[in-house]
Amino acid sequence: MLADLGADVVKVERPGVGDDTRHWGPPFLKDAQGRDTDQASYFTACNRNKRSITIDMAQAEGQKLIRQMAVQSDILVENFKVGGLQQYGLDYASLKVLNPRLIYCSVTGFGQDGPYAERAGYDLMIQAMTGMMSITGRSDDVPGGGPQRVGVALTDIFAGVYACSAILAALEVRHRTGLGQHIDMALLDVGMAILGNQAAGFLNTSKVPQRQGNSHPSLAPYQDFETMDGAMLLAIGNDGQFTRFCEVAAHPEWGADPRFASNTLRVKHRELLVALMQAVTSTRSTAQWIALLEDKAVPCGPINDIGQAFNDAQVKARGLVVNQPRSPAVAAKTAVASIATVASPLRLTATPPVLHRPPPALGEHTDEILAELGLDDAAISALRLSGVL
Repeated sequence: MLADLGADVVKVERPGVGDDTRHWGPPFLKDAQGRDTDQASYFTACNRNKRSITIDMAQAEGQKLIRQMAVQSDILVENFKVGGLQQYGLDYASLKVLNPRLIYCSVTGFGQDGPYAERAGYDLMIQAMTGMMSITGRSDDVPGGGPQRVGVALTDIFAGVYACSAILAALEVRHRTGLGQHIDMALLDVGMAILGNQAAGFLNTSKVPQRQGNSHPSLAPYQDFETMDGAMLLAIGNDGQFTRFCEVAAHPEWGADPRFASNTLRVKHRELLVALMQAVTSTRSTAQWIALLEDKAVPCGPINDIGQAFNDAQVKARGLVVNQPRSPAVAAKTAVASIATVASPLRLTATPPVLHRPPPALGEHTDEILAELGLDDAAISALRLSGVL
């Protein structure tokens, strides 16, 4: 996000290995002949616009290079275990002395304090611990029932979004004070925060939310319905939308039924209402229902797979696929000429997101970045020979 907004983001990686997600495959990027390479597509999901440098921070010379970078940087983001960088003199307390303006964001599983602080944290673990899995999936009494993880690393992604917000807030504070600060970002905290209305319901009623598939605990009808050729999603959020649906469905009496007169009553009589609606929705195709309802301001849509989603007319119109060519040298070395990513959803009229470069190859910009630090070719060669790079 920061790189899309114009920041020069330098990713520090382990020599010869790099970010773990470079190897999280399949699926892998494909060459011009459609054959798998050894480059996992997972890495491309969140590394657009960054530069990559390889440094062995276990070596004193590597630590020195990172300190030099920190002195010249506005922001440092790290996701080591609590205290993991202190042994290298790369913790916030050490770097703050060198650069008091530095904004230092630590992303950990459980935060900088508490009984779990030293534990490693992964998205799946956090989804399980926070209760996210307990409210995702079908209830135990139906086929396929049981807790489920969300289909993407939701906690990881939201942790990045929250971290970006905190960093931008810290930048704004620094405009006034001239000083940076430490940001303690924990996956656990984020996982609890994104429980949203489900957390609010429990905290104020002590009633533990339960899994209920695609239906909504506070709205009805707000779920999937079978159609003649598959299924559709209805997201009716108010009484007017419900009344208009009933008219289109040729059952205006539902809108006048005292059992369905308000959202609260529709939730109370959800089982009966859904059964009545299901008998009607199955008489037309998904496309027919969408055509009938979209100009009546009744939220309705298909349940797409990801391929269908990227082929959607609105997705195409918004330009949500970005293809970025690699440099000729990297393309020749990796056998992958370009990389596709999802466009930034941040649409700023005066300062729109920028596309500097595709996700980097491992260490692609090492020499370039070190030259910016003032190292000449001989010094860079010496560091490479010693295994620091």
